[in-house]
Amino acid sequence: MTAQKDSSKAAPGRTIISIDAMGGDEGPATVVAGLSRAAHKLHDIGFILHGPREELEKLVAKRRNLAGICEIRDAQDVVTMEDKPSHVMRNGKNTSMWSALESVRNGEATVCVSCGNTGALMLLSVVRLRKLDGVYRPAIAVLWPSRNPQGFNVMLDGGADIRADAKDLMQYALMGISYARNGFGLKRPRVGLLNVGTEEHKGRAELKEAHDLISANARRADFEFVGFVEGKDLPGDRCDVIVTDGFTGNVALKTGEGTANLIGELLRKAFRHTIWSRMASLLAYTSMRRLKERIDPRRVNGGVFLGLNGTVVKSHGAADATGVSAAVKLAYQLSQSGFSEKLAARVASAAMLSDEDENESEAS
Repeated sequence: MTAQKDSSKAAPGRTIISIDAMGGDEGPATVVAGLSRAAHKLHDIGFILHGPREELEKLVAKRRNLAGICEIRDAQDVVTMEDKPSHVMRNGKNTSMWSALESVRNGEATVCVSCGNTGALMLLSVVRLRKLDGVYRPAIAVLWPSRNPQGFNVMLDGGADIRADAKDLMQYALMGISYARNGFGLKRPRVGLLNVGTEEHKGRAELKEAHDLISANARRADFEFVGFVEGKDLPGDRCDVIVTDGFTGNVALKTGEGTANLIGELLRKAFRHTIWSRMASLLAYTSMRRLKERIDPRRVNGGVFLGLNGTVVKSHGAADATGVSAAVKLAYQLSQSGFSEKLAARVASAAMLSDEDENESEAS
């Protein structure tokens, strides 16, 4: 049974997440299944689910644990993967994506989760939620499986904007360390700047300028800057936050996902090759399951839009119920930590430091 429109207000103590039920490759049934999985482990969570009411009511009714914690907001239109962001901006007011963002904008929910069109979601998020004061360009932060004790590194930008100058990269570093602190509890994150080599003379001019900016702010912002890092350091333990532009970051992300899927496919074929390899697979079952969990892209499903007046988690468009559940759990964790408020405070503090630097330069 579906809660009434004011159910989120009638459920004190619940963390309310706004969900765009449409737009994913697997359809709303998979999204609802993912919410049910998340709700089994997060007992104080609640949802505002956006999409065609009649269709969603039937899906929610099949999940007993969603009764009383899932409010449905009717939104008949859907943003498809083929829709241009500019078209959605002009004609998307009745879409589930727009409606989901409005719930965050109006303060009814703390985080929005969507499997939909990334470009449209980013544009709508910027326009409806607005950028934080002092933010030049928002960024998408993604989690990368790594050798670090926390199990993951934070990489940004994952594709919000293909352009990034030195000041943008500096700001990405500050937003990334805020994410690392609130997502992993790292008191003094280590930051690396992605480049074609670790030598200081390598790379484009904006990378060298960003290197100097990040290095100059490391002590005052209380993080460790390890300098330039290479692609091999993405899954490594040299740093916790990797900073790059959206073009490079998105190429690296898609390459990593494809490689993880290829490894899994090759391992399955190898263990099915002969009767002996099949027997070996039974003996190695537990170890193989651990490996699968470590490299499974679904476990780290959810890129976080940073630099906005509100938190948005972008789930992979092809996410299954496990992937959707992972994105919802990430949204819940960020909400519990007060991430949006802490990020805004860090950006404001960085802006104050920049003003002080400019004043000192003028005075000298």
